[in-house]
Amino acid sequence: MQTTLLSLIGFSVAMYITPGPNNVMVAASAANHGIGATTPHMLGIAIGFSLMLTLVCAGLGSALLNWPLLLPLFRWVGAIWLALLAWQIASAPPPGEGGRDRVLGFFGAAAFQWINPKAWLIAAGAAGEYLSPSAPLVLQLAHIFAVFLIVGMPCLLVWALLGRGAARLLHSPTRLRAFNIAMALLLVASIIPVLIES
Repeated sequence: MQTTLLSLIGFSVAMYITPGPNNVMVAASAANHGIGATTPHMLGIAIGFSLMLTLVCAGLGSALLNWPLLLPLFRWVGAIWLALLAWQIASAPPPGEGGRDRVLGFFGAAAFQWINPKAWLIAAGAAGEYLSPSAPLVLQLAHIFAVFLIVGMPCLLVWALLGRGAARLLHSPTRLRAFNIAMALLLVASIIPVLIES
């Protein structure tokens, strides 16, 4: 059990810290609005993804597999949403020129997990790797929820700090616009492997 828990912790760190839609949006938000304004977004990711992952592992994932057309639909809806978010990031005005309130909050970030293609891939991997028929399901689900919830915020904070650090180097509106465009392109690029796989 301890080995499985350590493996789950390692898996969750790897999944949270690697580039993906959530991390790119957190970095861009922190660069444009600061870490304080981005904290509800990070909490929404950590809690929303942990809840989504737990529900998928509890059986929603197997129910979705019975309707195979839903999985590509989730991927494409997620891709369209990400493209819209990428456009908003790329076209965001510099701080002080309006748009400062355009931060994805707690509920938006939590809801986004349900159409985030990377989140679905992680959930499918976790369900296949970390659930065992020989142990109580509720206990296993509690471990998965707790580990992903606890690991989430520190990993997301790394991306927020990277975004905030980048903002300090981007004093001019032109540099900040270039950073936003680069983050938007990275956001779009993060979804391409998932769409190719489908």
